[in-house]
Amino acid sequence: MALDPQLLEILACPEDKGPLLYFADEDVLYNPRLKRTYAIADDIPIMLIEEATALDDDEAARLDAKAEADGVPSTGTPA
Repeated sequence: MALDPQLLEILACPEDKGPLLYFADEDVLYNPRLKRTYAIADDIPIMLIEEATALDDDEAARLDAKAEADGVPSTGTPA
C-alpha cells in the first residue's frame, strides 16, 4: 500500500528539513542531499535520524538515477 498523498505533502527530512523522494516499490524515503534513506514499516515512515540508513556512493547514485528515470516526485509537493 502506498503512503497517503496528504502525508507526503508534509513529510520532510528531520535533520535538514528538506524534501524527500518516495520510492513506494522499495518502501523508503530518500534524502539525496544527505545520502540517507528512511524506512517505511507497515505504511508508517520511520523518521528518526538514528534509524536512518546512510548510503554509500553507489547506492545513492542508483537511487538518484532511478528517481530521474522514473520521475519520482519529492515530498512537499501537493497531490
